[in-house]
Amino acid sequence: MVVIDGSHGEGGGAVLRSSLSLSAILSEPIRIDNIRIKRPNPGLQAQHLTGVRALAQVCRAKLEGAELGSRTLTFTPRSSPRGGEYSLDVAEARKGGSAGATSLILQALLPPLLLADGNSRLVLRGGTHVAWSPPFHYLKMVYLPTLALMGIHAQVDIERWGWYPIGGGLITAQITGLGHPVSGISGLELTERGGLKGLYGISALSNLPGHIAERQKRQAEKVLRREGFDPRIDIVDGPAKGRGSALFLVAEFENARAGFTSLGRKGKPAEKVAEGACAEFLDYYRGGAALDQHLADQLILPMALAEGDSSFTTCRITQHLLTNIWVMEQFMRKEFVVQGQEGGPGKVTLRGGNGV
Repeated sequence: MVVIDGSHGEGGGAVLRSSLSLSAILSEPIRIDNIRIKRPNPGLQAQHLTGVRALAQVCRAKLEGAELGSRTLTFTPRSSPRGGEYSLDVAEARKGGSAGATSLILQALLPPLLLADGNSRLVLRGGTHVAWSPPFHYLKMVYLPTLALMGIHAQVDIERWGWYPIGGGLITAQITGLGHPVSGISGLELTERGGLKGLYGISALSNLPGHIAERQKRQAEKVLRREGFDPRIDIVDGPAKGRGSALFLVAEFENARAGFTSLGRKGKPAEKVAEGACAEFLDYYRGGAALDQHLADQLILPMALAEGDSSFTTCRITQHLLTNIWVMEQFMRKEFVVQGQEGGPGKVTLRGGNGV
């Protein structure tokens, strides 16, 4: 049994998700201690418990400690990953509901379902645009297009948006299973992003006055045009149970994509929402690296499954990134080389990747 210390590195949910994905992929039983011990609300929360139960379905795993607040979990797979249709609702894991992030559940399920012999369809209910997680549009417009470069094919659609604190969003995903041993996943070389092809995005809201989205759009255009860019920003009114707003930008280059999100909240002016996403983009753009800091840590596990060399440059080496690399090395004989210091730009290389 592989024993993982959940307090390592950033000590959050990423250790849990990556460990469970690898356990399902490799059919290795694991015990995770100190789950999310560095968070204000340590232990399994609704989003994490939903992901645990979903991954257990995928590989018929035996569970011990799968309950809200648990800081220790034992996960014992009893089959290889199985394709099929899976329907999950984060609200069912906690009395009173939850806006737990559907995007993080999808990212935990995607790697093992790639190894299934058949295709899979996911129906996920919960938060779609919430803090501390990639919003739905990041998955659709940045994350999945980048995975497609590696031969990983999935698509996502949204039927209902889920904002904090109510959640209630609904997304669906289609995942193409590649079988096991996995074949068809190629290494990724994203060290040069190339020229900027387009800068575009959305100013979105649900159940709020329309002028909020208009102000977000105008302020983003003002800031970006002042810096010499010509953005295309569309206003989107998303169907939802709750209320919320966001400004999301995509920078598309010849070789790479990057995404930048700023969420609204009560008391935060629309102009400040727009400026948050613009500031993140400008910081990334001026650095010259290929990947934004979030995509960098999200690609570590897919790179570990690929055949062939992989490398990328990123605008910032984060603790999330270093933690994900550490988790990979606990399960697989893979050696990632990180050039650069935490908090600054850098390069990550995996040489001689030989798949799973």
